[in-house]
Amino acid sequence: MTKADIISEITEQTGLQKKEVAVVVESFMETVKRSMLERKENVYLRGFGSFIIKHRAAKTARDIGKNTTITIPAHDLPSFKPAKAFVDEMKGE
Repeated sequence: MTKADIISEITEQTGLQKKEVAVVVESFMETVKRSMLERKENVYLRGFGSFIIKHRAAKTARDIGKNTTITIPAHDLPSFKPAKAFVDEMKGE
C-alpha cells in the first residue's frame, strides 16, 4: 500500500476531500520524522506500535574489495516496533 492508497482509503472512509486528507497524512509523517530527527524522541501510538530510535555503536569492519579494515562510526537508525495487540491480531489470536 502506498501513501496515495492510504489517502484514497481515508477519503472513502471519512468523506473528506483528498487534499485535506493528504495534508493531514503529510503533517503526521513530518511530525514523526521531526520528533525522531531533531528532538531524538520516540513516537508511541497505543495499540498500533512505536517508532523508536535504535543506537548502533561504532565498530570495525572489513572492506573485502581493498582488503583493509574500516571503522563504521556510531549512528542512530529509525525502527518500528508493533504493539502487542497489533501482533496478536496479525497472528489471528
